[in-house]
Amino acid sequence: MIKNKILLLFFSWNGDYMNECNEKIKQLMHYIIDKCNNKKTFGTTVLYKLMYFSDFNHYEKYETQITEETYLKYPHGPVPSNLDHFCNELEKEGKIELHKIPHNGNMTQHRRISLSNPDTSLLSTKEIETIDTVIEELGDMTSTKIEEYSHKDKPWRVAQFREPLDPEFVFYRDDEYSVREYDD
Repeated sequence: MIKNKILLLFFSWNGDYMNECNEKIKQLMHYIIDKCNNKKTFGTTVLYKLMYFSDFNHYEKYETQITEETYLKYPHGPVPSNLDHFCNELEKEGKIELHKIPHNGNMTQHRRISLSNPDTSLLSTKEIETIDTVIEELGDMTSTKIEEYSHKDKPWRVAQFREPLDPEFVFYRDDEYSVREYDD
């Protein structure tokens, strides 16, 4: 009887915890989309990379990711494993919408537009500062430029194709990518 109650409490807590993690990913995503609404170069590839650098830069600086999202190594750089799922949820909630914009002749840019102010209740002040810094430094890059930039970051370089990127490798970044002050 007691064992069943403990298991029920664990699964109840775990479910609440996972719901909060999912909401935090959506808040990060919606916040970035909202901040980049007017950037002409902002499409899905740039969104992926801004999320990645927000999470991994925060991990390097504070030893905790903003979200617990897993990023996978793909040819165009790090990709959040659940991005489509959370984008679809935000679209169903009426918070964002997808615009398909003709780009460079025969290509289409997939740009998500914010339709409302993002909820940031689960994001700390430090997390928002990290996200804002990433957007300020990288948010105006084209998809090609930010892709090339992400390919030189240590976690992406050491990962195997379609495998998760290990956040621990941020502690071995080249100086150009490092966001933390280290003692010599």
